[in-house]
Amino acid sequence: MFKKILIANRGEIACRVIRTARRMGIGTVAVYSEADKGARHVELADEAVLIGPPPSAQSYLVIDRIVQACRDTGAEAVHPGYGFLSENAAFCAALEKEGIAFIGPKTHAIQAMGDKIASKKLALAARVNTIPGHNSAIGSPDEAVAIARGIGYPVMIKASAGGGGKGLRVAWNDTECHEGFASCRNEARNAFGDDRVFIEKFVEEPRHIEIQVLGDAHGNVVYLNERECSIQRRHQKVIEEAPSPFLDDATRRAMGEQAVQLARAVQYQSAGTVEFVVGKDKSFYFLEMNTRLQVEHPVTEAITGLDLVELMIRVAAGERLPLTQEDVQRNGWAIECRINAEDPFRNFLPSSGRLVKFIPPPEVPGQVRVDTGVYEGGEVSMYYDSMIAKLVCHGATRDQAIARMRAALNAFVIRGVASNIAFQAALMQHPRFVSGDFNTGFIAEEFPKGFHPSALVHDDPLLLAAVAALARRRYIARAVQTTGQLRGHRRQVGHDWVVTVGRQKFALRLTPVEGGCTIDYEGESHALRSDWRLGELIFRGTWNGEPVCLQIQRVGWRYRVIHWGTQADVEVLTARAAQLLSLMPDKPKPDLSRFLLSPMPGLLAELCVQAGQEVKAGEKLAVIEAMKMENVLRAEADGVVKEVRAAQGDSLAVDQAILEFR
Repeated sequence: MFKKILIANRGEIACRVIRTARRMGIGTVAVYSEADKGARHVELADEAVLIGPPPSAQSYLVIDRIVQACRDTGAEAVHPGYGFLSENAAFCAALEKEGIAFIGPKTHAIQAMGDKIASKKLALAARVNTIPGHNSAIGSPDEAVAIARGIGYPVMIKASAGGGGKGLRVAWNDTECHEGFASCRNEARNAFGDDRVFIEKFVEEPRHIEIQVLGDAHGNVVYLNERECSIQRRHQKVIEEAPSPFLDDATRRAMGEQAVQLARAVQYQSAGTVEFVVGKDKSFYFLEMNTRLQVEHPVTEAITGLDLVELMIRVAAGERLPLTQEDVQRNGWAIECRINAEDPFRNFLPSSGRLVKFIPPPEVPGQVRVDTGVYEGGEVSMYYDSMIAKLVCHGATRDQAIARMRAALNAFVIRGVASNIAFQAALMQHPRFVSGDFNTGFIAEEFPKGFHPSALVHDDPLLLAAVAALARRRYIARAVQTTGQLRGHRRQVGHDWVVTVGRQKFALRLTPVEGGCTIDYEGESHALRSDWRLGELIFRGTWNGEPVCLQIQRVGWRYRVIHWGTQADVEVLTARAAQLLSLMPDKPKPDLSRFLLSPMPGLLAELCVQAGQEVKAGEKLAVIEAMKMENVLRAEADGVVKEVRAAQGDSLAVDQAILEFR
């Protein structure tokens, strides 16, 4: 076994590998860029080596620097994590040349599976299902119909040079195929100057389901069940679970056996994933093979009881797999939510900055797991991806796993940067997700205009009102204890309150009792019990005997209450104060239409205009970069730039003014 390994990665996956290595008694070396000098993985590792400036192209992707770090520290092996160099055959070859073990597959397997065309040819040779199709240019409508009949309807007629939805038709019968072929050729000729058209099978209501495989250097290969990864936004996974709520045992076995056949065909050694697209009729077809550890590997670990990182290390050290296919377990259900630094209410724009508060839910073995590479007070950098943490919940059943995930999301506190927790909470309670009736188009179908606060409607707003009222009363009760008050003018804390949650008003009577209060509303009494104290962000207690967990924070004279993803700024007033406030005129919101505001924190990479310049609607004004994303800001209307308020190269805060128009 290795005495020391280097982790060629950062963030939560680097911390994850360090945790297993430490348990195995293996020393660890972290590498880091200048932006990550205070990162958690640097702190956790036994040694750390600086490898370059913040951009990954100058640090985490520079093979020579990582190889040199191995030489300098005496690391015998490298775990690449995922992303960066994890599927780079040249990196694997460079390590082999130095006599350093790569904790992953051999170079030939990475090369074979990294080429889309070569991998499909290998899959066909290994008798793995691939999407049926005719990949040569088709000459006539009649030939198209004949090919479509051979494949079986429905089919996709696609322009060879297509893109952006142009030159693409779905045909369900001969007539649609005949007409669609002509339309595709015309569109392709006009749009791309290339009228070549081909045909492949159209998979109805597709699901993205992947099989985890594991092989060793002795020819042993097993599959560790499947993961359901169909909840995606713009082809990026959002929620993963194991097993799939869609597969039956026969399909699961067939997919697993084909994944093993493919792994054997490339003499696969290590953990890898074979991805399939699965139709509504349970037909399945090979997409690609990922020759690395997956982000979502914890859900497989949860249902099998295995540590995939440990098994990867043991295989790389030449050991045999310690289990056969018959030994692979499938216990209960596991779900993973990716917690990202992005603002779901601003079209998921990335958010960077300091984590003012970071309180993940308590980990419970076998129930709740949090993989993270950040800490409270740390920085979420604009240079890397937006992942803050992975929240994994396990239960005996899928319903129990969902219930635990909802409770864990309630208790996950992130302040200082925006996060997608509200969106994850909305997905966890969506009827289609709960029923398991979804496919890769789920998010686009259910949120066609993006995610908005109106999508979150709390089923018990009285609970939010009651918690805010209890917090307000305890705050005032403490305030009236202040010494030095005029005799005879001591404030009396009343029982009647008017609480506004959104557009709803609740006239509540709050009576303190031991351990909480009684809430009277419209002739009914409700019991709210909690040992919550002023200043705590997490409110735990019971509501009519049922356990509840909410987040509460005083913001000015309101209370921000967060529960089930709903965020409500609750106004709590005495009955008299509410009456007086109703007489006040509404204060108009400031007019910000004259300003170009930064929609996210990031680097002002390009400033395209100057003061006095006339601009037309749609003209590019500025470019902001953050977390591997480039956001182009354009003029919404014709106008003249009055003043430039930021300079190229500035780090911008969200809503910071970049330009002012006349």
